[in-house]
Amino acid sequence: MVEHLTHPEGFRLLLTPNHSLSWRGNVRIWLGLLTVSAVIAAGMAVAGAWVIIPFAGLELAALAAGFYLTSRACQRREVLTINDADIHLEKGRTRKLAEWTLPRRYARLRLSAPPHPFTPPKLELIHRDTSVTLGTFLNIEDTETLVQLLEARGLAIERREPDPEIGLWF
Repeated sequence: MVEHLTHPEGFRLLLTPNHSLSWRGNVRIWLGLLTVSAVIAAGMAVAGAWVIIPFAGLELAALAAGFYLTSRACQRREVLTINDADIHLEKGRTRKLAEWTLPRRYARLRLSAPPHPFTPPKLELIHRDTSVTLGTFLNIEDTETLVQLLEARGLAIERREPDPEIGLWF
């Protein structure tokens, strides 16, 4: 998702992954699956197939790990601030983990076209030897919105087409 934030010194965007369900919703779904699995496993154990219980537990543990890792990945944030002199990018989850400041005048956005039409293009902020990926978690529509917003702000866009010799299947 691309969200415009108010900022007194310039233009600020908050980039976040799309997540349709909150952590509380994930826990509710997991508890529902736990209940269904427990009822089925208890019924099988009563019928004499008690060996099903450890496998049901492993299944629920793997499902909980998947919910946790997916929810954690959906907490990523990128804050892009553009003022008259600089482009400032901050990346993190619940707090800032990394940041870059590039001079606006000499920085550009490299837009590498995807090899497949269902994947979004790769975005990189570039200045000399510094190359920082931007919005790797954005979908195609959000990536297009971000490129349009940055282009409207006067950021130079360098468009790269995929190598025609490299096909979809290597």
